[in-house]
Amino acid sequence: MKEYLYAKKIKDFQGAEKLDNLLKKQDLQIGLAERQTALIEENGYIVLDFGKEINGGIRIFTYKASNVRVRIRFGESVSECYSELGGEQNATNDHSNRDFTTYLQNYSDMTFGETGFRFVRLDFYGKAEIKSIVAENYALKKPAQYVYTGKDERIKRIYEVAKRTVDLCAGKGYLWDGVKRDRLVWIGDIHPEMMALTTLYGRLPLIEKSLNFVKKQTPLPNWMNGYPMYSMWWIIIVTDYAFYTKAFDFAKSQLAYLDGLVEQMLSCVCEDGELNYPGYFVDWPTRNTVDEKAGARAINIIATKRAIQILQYFNRSTQRAQLLLDRLLKIEITVQASKQVLGLKYLAVGLAEEDKAKLTVGGARGMSTFMSYYVLKAVASFDKPKAIEMMKEYYGAMLDKGATTFWEDFNMDWVENSSRIDELPKTGEKDIHGDFGGYCYIGFRHSLCHGWSAGVLRFMQEELS
Repeated sequence: MKEYLYAKKIKDFQGAEKLDNLLKKQDLQIGLAERQTALIEENGYIVLDFGKEINGGIRIFTYKASNVRVRIRFGESVSECYSELGGEQNATNDHSNRDFTTYLQNYSDMTFGETGFRFVRLDFYGKAEIKSIVAENYALKKPAQYVYTGKDERIKRIYEVAKRTVDLCAGKGYLWDGVKRDRLVWIGDIHPEMMALTTLYGRLPLIEKSLNFVKKQTPLPNWMNGYPMYSMWWIIIVTDYAFYTKAFDFAKSQLAYLDGLVEQMLSCVCEDGELNYPGYFVDWPTRNTVDEKAGARAINIIATKRAIQILQYFNRSTQRAQLLLDRLLKIEITVQASKQVLGLKYLAVGLAEEDKAKLTVGGARGMSTFMSYYVLKAVASFDKPKAIEMMKEYYGAMLDKGATTFWEDFNMDWVENSSRIDELPKTGEKDIHGDFGGYCYIGFRHSLCHGWSAGVLRFMQEELS
């Protein structure tokens, strides 16, 4: 659903006046006799704050500007919209232009940008008279079946922000990771997003469209998105979705492909249980670590158990899937440090006593937004109050930094002496957005609205209701 949002405040400006007019709701139509306009001088600029994350662009109603050049910079943080492309803080136009120059014309109504943002900076290289600048936002709009009704204000805010995150990432008909970067269906990433959406809304056609899309894009023997574990996540998503929403008609249409995947997995697991896949990617924090292959084994086991579950429901043979599971269980899952892999191990085979201390050491330190549901569920299995405390610590820290949607990743070590996303860093402060991140999300490339972070909604429903 498309909606128009006005800026909440003028964050900064130079060489401009009457900017309060940009905060006033006016007719979204340009006229010949506009009286409430903002005036911007040549080389002036304005920075708008829309108050919360947006999925879309801006619509500019220009009263007077004869071929005036304007540079537009979108930012999920205020500092991102002050950044220059490249540099140590890695501001990018990857996949979607968020920093570009265009032109404004007299009596015009034009829309610019297709990205994720909360702030936008406009630098004018000529005089302009502007009636309105509104954000064009796309978000899923449906009545929620699950609403947190408890009295804990911190948890209530976590619920609201997680919901907004997944609503934006599902705003255009398919499931996306984040709204600032690529618009791909990364099937290995959306199990938490599927859980969040079905917790909120039940059965959703856009989930089925996304699962069918990636299947169509991946004829066997290819691996979805190029990663073997992602194909296993597809099995997990299809099965969990079917049993949670009773969408068994949809699941039935997936069985032929699922059978083929089970056979393909069986060819990659040796009789002694050793894995022989072309890759073992689980998530970025465990990439090339000693725990990565343990995480891959856990995903294999979860997917195989789900395959058996859905095949049994339809009275189909589980012989090959059971053989696969028997092989996988021949080797124990041993986890050295990763809380994410421990969460996966819990879902695959359960926890050993020595695993429990590793999950809670340091509280929320070592958690990731992608794996938060699995980690929290593992902790809740033996210490529910501790799991809730870790949830509030982890997600609450993002809220304290100004988050209106939850992020691609978050590390508790980033908290100390760092700025909020709605303020420029003070002298001696680290930029919470531009100075952190890792792997493929260094600096400003880091997405601050990532659907996988909303898996916490299912945890809340299961443990707080």
